[in-house]
Amino acid sequence: MAFNIVLHEPEIPANTGNIARTCAGTNTKLHLVRPLGFSTDDKMLKRAGLDYWENVDIFYYDSIQELWDKYPEGRFFYATTKTEQYYSDVEYKDGDFIVFGKETAGIPIDILKANWDYTITIPMSEHIRSLNLSNSANIILFEALRQTNFPGLK
Repeated sequence: MAFNIVLHEPEIPANTGNIARTCAGTNTKLHLVRPLGFSTDDKMLKRAGLDYWENVDIFYYDSIQELWDKYPEGRFFYATTKTEQYYSDVEYKDGDFIVFGKETAGIPIDILKANWDYTITIPMSEHIRSLNLSNSANIILFEALRQTNFPGLK
């Protein structure tokens, strides 16, 4: 198995490209929920992912519900600034899904409320609203990988 990064309606191609590169380097699957704020042919997206794009297991969905329906037994964690539970307080398991929202609005509040026990946050000062999406994905993914002894990585 592998960990899964979910980008719910991502808007900035460079963030998605950077996350795709991380996914290629960690054997993590990337799930993109439409609408996307860019074309996957976008040159900035490919530049950020460099020549790793074809080495990423990428899956596309028309809605978050479609993703949930495909993985009814999956464990989903929702990254948000609106919760108190730190990402490092969770015990991750191989195969978990880590969901991130769009850069300008995050994950819709109705999704967060319906899954509140699975919301996670990265602690930060009050000087910023949030960290960059690709940085946040890296921080949380590498905590999950650390907890599981970096499976398949050297």
